[in-house]
Amino acid sequence: MSSFNLEALTVLVRRNVFKRMSSTEDLVLFHGGCHCGKIRFQVSTTPVVDVYNCNCSICRKKQNLHFVVPDDSFKLLQGEDNLTCYTFNQHKAKHLFCKTCGVQSFYKPRSNPNGYGVMPHCIDEDGPVLETNVKYFDGKNWEKSIVNSDILAKSEKR
Repeated sequence: MSSFNLEALTVLVRRNVFKRMSSTEDLVLFHGGCHCGKIRFQVSTTPVVDVYNCNCSICRKKQNLHFVVPDDSFKLLQGEDNLTCYTFNQHKAKHLFCKTCGVQSFYKPRSNPNGYGVMPHCIDEDGPVLETNVKYFDGKNWEKSIVNSDILAKSEKR
């Protein structure tokens, strides 16, 4: 029998969030953006996502925690003209960030060119609750790690 958590219930009521307690395969529409608000997006995903904590050179420097969704689950709502892109090494990953505030809300990962890496901390706080499970990815040894990781499947169409 699970215990009742009054504090968690209070937070949900205050935020006026009514999360469906059914299958995690049900998709929920989340909205998010950068700090200054010039970049806005929406993403459809399950209410519980696997967030990857990678130790490659750029992810380590940026503290790039992200979850991956297929291309068709992500939509840029505004700010395309305010995005700038940084690439390095093989130039496969497209690190997109706001020209004004510098926040990276999402990017095109090397591991998932058919998807987007979305930063859970850029999801709006006044919307549905996004729960996260953090997984470690050894990006320093990318070629070896990608073979054993489930990250490739994350950008497959649902």
